[in-house]
Amino acid sequence: MIQLNLTVLVIIFRNAMLLGFKTQLKLNQNQRQQLARHAGVARHAYNWGNDLCLAILDHNKNCSDSEKIKFPTAIDLHKWLNKLVKPHNEWYYAVSKCAPQFSLRHLASAWRDCFSKKKKRPRFKKKGQHDSFTLDGTIRILSSHLIQVPVIGKLKTYERLPTIYQPKNITISRVIAHRNKESVLTT
Repeated sequence: MIQLNLTVLVIIFRNAMLLGFKTQLKLNQNQRQQLARHAGVARHAYNWGNDLCLAILDHNKNCSDSEKIKFPTAIDLHKWLNKLVKPHNEWYYAVSKCAPQFSLRHLASAWRDCFSKKKKRPRFKKKGQHDSFTLDGTIRILSSHLIQVPVIGKLKTYERLPTIYQPKNITISRVIAHRNKESVLTT
């Protein structure tokens, strides 16, 4: 029988140059719940935006040129999300605004890749599979094993962090690692 451990990774980016690394986080139960909420909101925003894009494509396929709707950008999707979805889902306000915003940016990028024939059509995300979200704003590396992120607060790490760099954004993702296998963390 294989037992699974939960590993959370942080990727840190700086300006246009990718100065990134991954590290495992030491989380308490409250922090795990907050990260799960952020990932859930990001997944919901991505799936809602993907469903809307598919509905627009379906509508445009069956109508004349004068009735076609412009395909939405990430900014359009975010405006519609704020007007249509957030007022009816109070749990959106319990997490950082960056989680759904970056999720919609990733969706717009996926559709651009689809239209340029680089990749297939974006698929809907499922709970627990490749859960991730991106945050930006006031992210600070406080010490060699402590990073502060918006809304969630201070997170401890198992590995040393470079204290010289102050990241602009981070991506936190949940990775399932096998107990007896060492997980290789690369950039």
